[in-house]
Amino acid sequence: MALNWWEFYRYTIGSGLHVLNRVEAEGLDNIPEEGQAIVASNHLAVMDSLYLPLMLKRELRFPAKSEYFTTPGLVGRMQRFFFTSVNQIPVDRESADAGDATLRAARSVLDPGEIFGIYPEGTRSPDGRLYRGRTGIARIAMATGAPVIPVAMIGTREANPIGSWILRPVKVRIKIGEAIDPHAWAIEHGFTPDSREVTRPFTDHVMQVIAELSGQPYVDIYASEVKKSLAEGNGYPDGAQPGGRLETPAK
Repeated sequence: MALNWWEFYRYTIGSGLHVLNRVEAEGLDNIPEEGQAIVASNHLAVMDSLYLPLMLKRELRFPAKSEYFTTPGLVGRMQRFFFTSVNQIPVDRESADAGDATLRAARSVLDPGEIFGIYPEGTRSPDGRLYRGRTGIARIAMATGAPVIPVAMIGTREANPIGSWILRPVKVRIKIGEAIDPHAWAIEHGFTPDSREVTRPFTDHVMQVIAELSGQPYVDIYASEVKKSLAEGNGYPDGAQPGGRLETPAK
């Protein structure tokens, strides 16, 4: 019988994470026992993709950069082993059809009735705040009709600071919100589920719920834009400075 990497992870690495970070989750009953669902989470650390699946009874699959599966050498083999063991799906985010590729990856999980995980911010938060969501989550939800389950990761940034390889013994908490029916939400708010106009307001609604669960300040700018500006030595873009006036996701 083929080795089930998921079970291997849960009973080896996962057991260690339970001890080190005392991981606890509330709202686990909001994850359906069967059928398709989209789990939408904030993203504070690489380890988010391990802590969250650790607490669920069902397997959870996330899209991941294709480079994690194709990098040569020892580091590449270690990355490939790690991301394969936690059931991540390679997606070329730099391709011209990256959005369609993510939708195809999502359908490969959702159509058979499984759970698909996604980080609407598209990348890790550079400073612990919650950033504007990419509309890919709305495209997937409206195309499939799968319920969206908002999730807040709390403490993972402190347990796994950006750039660190060694975990810290910080308590990790997970809050799982109630499922959102995307088609019902669209109709209630005057949209048709297959319209392009619904994607931004629905995404903003999901981000609002995540912000309420996590308690994070919300910044209505893409995290990738902030990271690019910081990397280029230009500081924070206007409207994104820490401590400045923050937006709230549209209702």
